[in-house]
Amino acid sequence: MKVILNKDLSPLGEEGDVKDVARGYARNYLFPRGIALPYTEGVIKLFESRKGEIEARKAEKRKDAAGLGEKLGSLELVITMPAGANGRLYGAVTSQTIADELAKQGFQIERKRIELAGNGFKSVGRYKVTVKLYESAAAEIAVVVQGQPVKTETESPARGRRSARHAAGAPAPGGSGDKAAGVDTAGGEAAGAPSAEDTQAGITGETAEAAGETAAEDAAEAAGGETAGAAGETAASAGVETAGGEGAAEEAAVPGTAPAEEAAGDKAEESADAGA
Repeated sequence: MKVILNKDLSPLGEEGDVKDVARGYARNYLFPRGIALPYTEGVIKLFESRKGEIEARKAEKRKDAAGLGEKLGSLELVITMPAGANGRLYGAVTSQTIADELAKQGFQIERKRIELAGNGFKSVGRYKVTVKLYESAAAEIAVVVQGQPVKTETESPARGRRSARHAAGAPAPGGSGDKAAGVDTAGGEAAGAPSAEDTQAGITGETAEAAGETAAEDAAEAAGGETAGAAGETAASAGVETAGGEGAAEEAAVPGTAPAEEAAGDKAEESADAGA
């Protein structure tokens, strides 16, 4: 159905324009809000009488648009957004982003009047944005999109040590070496503390020494009574010889105290007589 706009409505039209719109749109939206009136003879006569007033307002709008265009043309918007190392934005600069930045500068511009190439700017760089002002009047705004480095998660000390060990070809924490040493490497080793390899070497040496002592004790017990008895007899014999050493020496020094030597001499004499 035909309606006559009573107010400016972007992008439909301006005050006094005759437009053809859907019946439901007119009845449910335009008419209740006073944005448009039905295209009837009475309404046409009303707007004919207001024609001079409408044109005066349009001229004032053209003048305001020209002044606004000059201000916007000398403006440069700097927008900072999170971006990767390659300059790719995490997101995009849209018409709403531009409208918000203009509002910070004191310019109230509807986002529908802001035209961007494509679906927005997705990389850092310099761009041009067109802003429709009034009728055919428009302004170009320079937009500089800067990237803000995104902070990455700080590498934990334990992870750093794992990376260093992998680079050196050493087993990662939690392997057989750390389990044998009983070292908990999940939270990282304290500065100056012995490494898992040193701890393992110390434990292995102590274990080997203890095993050697235990084996020696077992061998001594296995020798048992024989070794102990032999040791006792040897100790007793040594004690007797030590205690009676001087008496035995005196008896050996006295001639004739050895009956075996006398018997041997008699036998030698008998053998000599028989030979003669």
